[in-house]
Amino acid sequence: MAKIEDLIAQIPDERLKKAIGAEVRELKKNKKFGLVFEEHLPETVRLPKLPVKEGELVAKKCETGNELWRVKTIRKGIATLERAVEGYPLPSETGIEVSVAELVVVRSFGDPIYPVLVPVDRVARGGPDKPWHMVINADNFHALQLLLYAYEGKVDAIYIDPPYNSGARDWKYNNDYVDKNDPWQHSKWLSMLQKRLKLAKRLLNPTDSVLIVTIDEKEFQRLALLLEQLFPGCTVQMVTTVINPKGTARYNEFSRVEEYLFFVFIGAAKLQSTGSDMLTERDYAIETDVRWRGLARTGRKGLRSNNPGSWYPIFLRKSDFSFHSIGDAIGKDVDESTVKVPQGTIAIWPPNKDGHEYSWSTVPETLRAIHAKGGFKTGRVNPAKNSFPFYYLSTGAFEKIEKGEIVVTGRGPANELLIEFADGAKSAAPRSVWNQVAHDAGSHGTSLLQRLIPGRKFPFPKSLYAVEDALRFFIQRKSNALVLDFFGGSGTTTHAVARLNKQDGGTRRSLLITNNEVSSDEAVSLRQKGFEPGDPEWDSLGIFEQVTRPRIIAAITGKTPEGDAISGDYKFNDESPIADGLEENVEFFSLDFLDPDEVARGDAFKAIVPILWMMAGCCGEREDSKGTTPWFIPKHSPFAVLIQEKQFRAFREKLAERKDIEWVFIITDSEENFGQMRRTLGRKYECVQLYKSYLENFRINTQDALNG
Repeated sequence: MAKIEDLIAQIPDERLKKAIGAEVRELKKNKKFGLVFEEHLPETVRLPKLPVKEGELVAKKCETGNELWRVKTIRKGIATLERAVEGYPLPSETGIEVSVAELVVVRSFGDPIYPVLVPVDRVARGGPDKPWHMVINADNFHALQLLLYAYEGKVDAIYIDPPYNSGARDWKYNNDYVDKNDPWQHSKWLSMLQKRLKLAKRLLNPTDSVLIVTIDEKEFQRLALLLEQLFPGCTVQMVTTVINPKGTARYNEFSRVEEYLFFVFIGAAKLQSTGSDMLTERDYAIETDVRWRGLARTGRKGLRSNNPGSWYPIFLRKSDFSFHSIGDAIGKDVDESTVKVPQGTIAIWPPNKDGHEYSWSTVPETLRAIHAKGGFKTGRVNPAKNSFPFYYLSTGAFEKIEKGEIVVTGRGPANELLIEFADGAKSAAPRSVWNQVAHDAGSHGTSLLQRLIPGRKFPFPKSLYAVEDALRFFIQRKSNALVLDFFGGSGTTTHAVARLNKQDGGTRRSLLITNNEVSSDEAVSLRQKGFEPGDPEWDSLGIFEQVTRPRIIAAITGKTPEGDAISGDYKFNDESPIADGLEENVEFFSLDFLDPDEVARGDAFKAIVPILWMMAGCCGEREDSKGTTPWFIPKHSPFAVLIQEKQFRAFREKLAERKDIEWVFIITDSEENFGQMRRTLGRKYECVQLYKSYLENFRINTQDALNG
């Protein structure tokens, strides 16, 4: 009905407007069962980087909201406009002339779009064997459409923290802020969220995945009904979590301390026990999870001066860096170079960081006994970075093995135990009310963010550990899980996934989408100074540029944007200095749009390459194509592109030289030729026809995405 109301408001004849309005009010008296909300005019997105052309849908830069115009002609920098309602001109408002410089191109949700990823920045500390996290600056609806092209049915977990619709102008609908006086406040919010959740549903793995949505009391009832309608047959459960123990004082109301998480269990998704019931302090796992403990002890208590008996070498073979033996502890005044190293080995000593010597977690005699029982192993080594991680099982873990609570399933390549928890032995099920010190958003959200990016503000960031815990219940046993957050905000989800990887050596990766909006007050101030979205002065203050990107880079590097080492330690699950950073790879992109004619002509290959890299799993350092060649085979990524189909035979020979190639993209207009080449290559490769699949995907998925 709201869509009809919007259209009625634009009728120029007042008598006709009133008559139709009266009829609509009568129709609105008819109700239907279930969640009822209004379908609004399609959302729009402004694209300041696209050139204004004849026939384009545009808006005036100086106007907010959804006042749209169609460009009839352009002469000497002056555009002649006609008013547009869903693309249709109103004869009463035509012939308006406006400078092209005062206009911005607009796309309505539902219009065919042809997105590309424009590289912005990257940070690489994870080495060549780790895949890359992606952070995309974009409106999330169109970014989700792009992800559907690459990852439909492949996402293991979605965690989102959408706007809470507080009425404090905390989100936009159709380029204008929604406040508490908007009569359509709730239906606009539901309409906005429904469009995106329909796409999210298609991205989730239908056999085993989870959707996690955080919310507060403003919309939690409506959200519950929306999720029930969008995910019929799935278990939907709400958890109450304490995020502000001090409480938020409100006049004549109870002081609020909590918010809510909705979990939607897709397919066979099951809770994976973590040893905590999330309500009490009881540790059901006694001392340890089945995860192996890191041998290095790098906290303040791990200084060599405090643990002289735990300063000793571990010897690895030079040939393959496999375990050889454990050395003896040496006195604090003994020079390490005087220690005899067995022939053919290298000595690995405890960490030495920032001028401080640390220690191992056990003395050598204890570690030898642990090794003899299969409780010691070497992690993924990286000699170039002098990274040699070691892991061990604690006494508590061995006690659980003796009790049968942990089951030994075999031995690994270095004779280490392969273990898993017996069914039901690890803990009681987590409660539906969470009260964890780690989830305090003030201490571990706002305060942590200030350490990472001092002086930069972001409203109500989530506790890093709260996001970790929510995800851990579903992906702790999925070491290569794909996690999506399309309301990325300050970047907490990427930070949390990186931390989960550090705790168990996983290769999980995140896809984060956030826009580059400025705050309502900043927007007013910037417009008063003559700036508009797309101007460097405006964009530099947006969420992506000011908060998300610098926060994630700071978390990975361990340094603030100013280059200073970040103070303090991570707490809970994995205590370590924040300044150590995280060994992960992240690439940052902005979403842009192509002219479909360019794609059809084959002029857009370079622009599409990042999408192909994304489809191939974001593995290996992304490379740009250079020059005109018959094919493009990146050195470090598992995909190849045949550009000139006449060179197929030579291309096939090149493929045989690369055993890691998994994806093959073939540029051809002929479906028959594509089919023949695909059959010749066999089932070893995932073959895609360019540019046909790209163009058809975004033509088809536009209205499908809206109609669900």
